[in-house]
Amino acid sequence: MIALDTNILIYACDKADLRRQQVAQDLVSSSGDGVLLWQVACEFVAASRKLNSQGFTMVNAWDRLADFLALFPLILPAAGALERARILHVEDGWSFWDAMIVAACLECGVTRLYSEDLPGRAVRWPLEIVNPFLEPG
Repeated sequence: MIALDTNILIYACDKADLRRQQVAQDLVSSSGDGVLLWQVACEFVAASRKLNSQGFTMVNAWDRLADFLALFPLILPAAGALERARILHVEDGWSFWDAMIVAACLECGVTRLYSEDLPGRAVRWPLEIVNPFLEPG
């Protein structure tokens, strides 16, 4: 099972970088075993304000979120995610929000998280974090 971080969903809507937009759109359309984490859904609407200069409105953000929800089941955070997030945040030095997203992935069985921001971080539990925008080679 896979999950997409907020930045992937934002790039899917962002017309400023057409290469990243295409990569993100391809990920969204090809992620048949994907889930949408509650934290990512909430952050997507909040972060979409960065696209205002492109004419992307809050109505567009909510409409696009509805599109994502039609593709992926929404995963609500489980109680165990808080303890995993605490460990990642306090003991491993992750930012609070990154720890919350990774903990949610671990709690619901996500094995791969696509994110521009998180690759390279050590995770105590089995989770591959992949930056889809890195050029191969």
